[in-house]
Amino acid sequence: MSKKIVMIVVAMLTVFAMVLSACTPTAAPTEAPVVEQPTAAPIEPTKAPETPAEVPADDGKFTIGISNPFISSEYRTQMIAELIEVNAEYMAEGLTTELVIESADTDVAGQIQQLQNLMAKNVDAILVNPGDVNGLNATLEEALAKGIIVISVDQELNVPGVYNVGIDQKEWAKTSAKWLAETLGGKGDIVQIEGFPGHPANVARMEGVAEVLAGYPDIKVLATDTGKWDEATGQQVMSNFLAAYPALAGYWTQDGMAIGALQAVMAAAPAKYPVVVGEGRCQFLKLWEEVLKTDPEFKTIAVANPPGVSPTGLRIAVNMLMGKTVDTTKLGGVNGESFVIAVPWTVTNDNLAAALDVCKDKPDAYLLDGIMTNDEVLKTYFK
Repeated sequence: MSKKIVMIVVAMLTVFAMVLSACTPTAAPTEAPVVEQPTAAPIEPTKAPETPAEVPADDGKFTIGISNPFISSEYRTQMIAELIEVNAEYMAEGLTTELVIESADTDVAGQIQQLQNLMAKNVDAILVNPGDVNGLNATLEEALAKGIIVISVDQELNVPGVYNVGIDQKEWAKTSAKWLAETLGGKGDIVQIEGFPGHPANVARMEGVAEVLAGYPDIKVLATDTGKWDEATGQQVMSNFLAAYPALAGYWTQDGMAIGALQAVMAAAPAKYPVVVGEGRCQFLKLWEEVLKTDPEFKTIAVANPPGVSPTGLRIAVNMLMGKTVDTTKLGGVNGESFVIAVPWTVTNDNLAAALDVCKDKPDAYLLDGIMTNDEVLKTYFK
């Protein structure tokens, strides 16, 4: 068979197969029945139960709040820093959370708001450095009614149920006032520079000074003015006093104002320095040392007012929250609710070198201090 015939046969068979395929019916694909589905609601992400921001987690840790209405002071700066440092010890032990700190220059109304803020955050204890003798009483009583432990630090308040932790401010002032009176030989003209009139600590201090001087009728207080616990203001007040009374025998003052007052005297360069009351702060101690180089007879005293009473108060609060029992026989004060802290330093010319040694690695603003350890707190004030 020729090649041409084979090709014709193959072509005819191909066409026949194509026609046969086109004529064969094709089965329709089987379709699954369509079932109407209800429209699903959008799926919301799962939310954790909401907890108000002011409510701390129930983890067994205590939350302590701080109310401080006066920040323009190195004392308060050191106080807050030491509170944070001591609280960090308890945080490391799993006992406390971070401190809730309300701290700003404010008046009585502002401090009441600070306390309200702390209560809203459900703190377990409040440490309050009060700016007024009586203005906070109702708010502190409100905190007590909520079951919050309230501790006044640095000064005593007469509110039943409110504990006080600090030095005896009246006795603290009497120590330097008595030294001044005795060093003057019981006679001479002096002036006084006080802190904020009406402030609890200032009231107690000035009462103490007045009690001492009442026993020295030949010491005349020519004038009293406020230095507002501010170094620069104290310097200006002292400059005014020196201009008005150039023959002063001495003066009584307190805290950082003592630095400004001494700087004013140094600027006046008197032939004989007055007998002065100083401050347990490194800057004052260094000025003291400087004056002694030109006047070896210069006399002053520095009774430390330790910021450490506040972190000691924090230690007391933590132990009270842990259920430890306070030994009330160890407490004093108007209501028998004051943890009285010993004054850590009284500096005179006799131990000035030792005090200056403490200041070697400290800034000028550092105050001679003392913070009780947890063991010391337990042994001194708890059963």
